[in-house]
Amino acid sequence: MKRILKTAAALVALATPALADPAEGVWQTEVDDGAFAYVTIAPCGGAYCGTITRTFQNGGTEYNSENKGKKIVIDMVPNGDGSYAGQVWRPSNNKIYVGKMSVSGNALTLKGCIAGGLICAAQGWARVN
Repeated sequence: MKRILKTAAALVALATPALADPAEGVWQTEVDDGAFAYVTIAPCGGAYCGTITRTFQNGGTEYNSENKGKKIVIDMVPNGDGSYAGQVWRPSNNKIYVGKMSVSGNALTLKGCIAGGLICAAQGWARVN
């Protein structure tokens, strides 16, 4: 009987979908220097990374940017309260900043900071899927 219960419990565990982190998915950036992108955020080690997967001109026309395939969200580690800490890369000036990120439903706020995180500029991203 114990064997049957263990087998049943294992099957239920396998059938239950794993809970994805709220940051996982595809996100649309704000327009920056006349273009925006779709960024796919996925696990990378014990953190989350975001890679530019599609790029668009401000009017919505897709184009092939040299930034496709590059990481823009780098090693964001969950803090346990819905926020994340790591680094962000800004393609327009090719600089990496201290990064902060938070997710609320289908909205993601990404901040790039200087001065040890005291001065930040933020973007609001929308979930694509």
